[in-house]
Amino acid sequence: MKRKFILPILLLLQIIVLKIISFFPESVEQFYSNGLYVWISKLSRITFGFITFSIGDVIYFIVIFLILKWLWKTFNLQKSSGLSWKTEWKSNVLRILSFASVFYFLFHLLWAMNYHRVPLFEKMNIEREYSDADLLNFTKKLIIKTNAVHHQIEKNDSLKIVFPYTQEQVFEMNLKGYQSLSKQYPFFEYENSSIKKSLISLPLTYMGFGGYLNPFTNEAQVNYMGPMYNFPMTTCHEMAHQLGYASESEANFIGFLASIKNEDLYFQYSGYSQALRYCLRNWQIRDEKVLDELLKTVHPGILANYKESKDFWKQYETFIETGFKIFYDNFLKFNQQKDGLESYSKFVDLMVNYYKEREL
Repeated sequence: MKRKFILPILLLLQIIVLKIISFFPESVEQFYSNGLYVWISKLSRITFGFITFSIGDVIYFIVIFLILKWLWKTFNLQKSSGLSWKTEWKSNVLRILSFASVFYFLFHLLWAMNYHRVPLFEKMNIEREYSDADLLNFTKKLIIKTNAVHHQIEKNDSLKIVFPYTQEQVFEMNLKGYQSLSKQYPFFEYENSSIKKSLISLPLTYMGFGGYLNPFTNEAQVNYMGPMYNFPMTTCHEMAHQLGYASESEANFIGFLASIKNEDLYFQYSGYSQALRYCLRNWQIRDEKVLDELLKTVHPGILANYKESKDFWKQYETFIETGFKIFYDNFLKFNQQKDGLESYSKFVDLMVNYYKEREL
């Protein structure tokens, strides 16, 4: 067999093997998520965590540059030789597939195998089903709690919360929330911090994202441009991905718990207010009359924070966000998250059922 066919064939084999592995989440949980991945992630965070800027973003810049350089060189070389992309398409496609094969292997080895682990519902013994009455009861309790935290910070219920900490302080203070959470659930223990402000925050903003995990360096990349009251929970979300929770709904849920377990009221507000926003969006889809009644009980200052966030993202809405979200929606579906981008809001399911037997 010619060498140029080896990596493309291995890509196909990888896809097949991963489809088979997805039927054995307990084995993935035991041998990868709680085994090999623990050491890979720890080594990555120790290696890159002390560096103040994002190594992962720099790597992406280099890779993109090399891809563009290859495309330019290939196009011009073939043109000078009297060839064309059409006549050489087989060789070009094989090169692209070879690159994709290596990328796919490293992506799954270093992090993405976690897509196939045991769901958090099972790991924490949380029910999956709930009724509208359950959701309404939880939303009302969440409104009371969010209002109370808002009032503790800002005595004027009509004023929005202005966050007093820097982003660097948030990175440090978020660790306290995870420390508190891990006392109850040891599998959420977070060590060897590696949290960075993303160098591509502007492109992330145009794509509509508050952050991402770089799977190759295990750095939590956070968009530094958005409203600060969202920042603690957004950071906690990316930290959950570092712990190996690939599902967006699970990362949201863990990020929420880590935020409200923090002793600082501003961090608690970040968690409660974002959780409430997801619940209200849920009611917007289910029953707008119920939503209108619920909104009457929410402090105007909280709604002012929501408007702050809405206004921020609206100014960056373009076809870029639409196109990228279509791509990412399909990417998530391909990686065991059948709800795609909707999986972000599915953490409402986890919250409602988790708090059936617990107080907020």
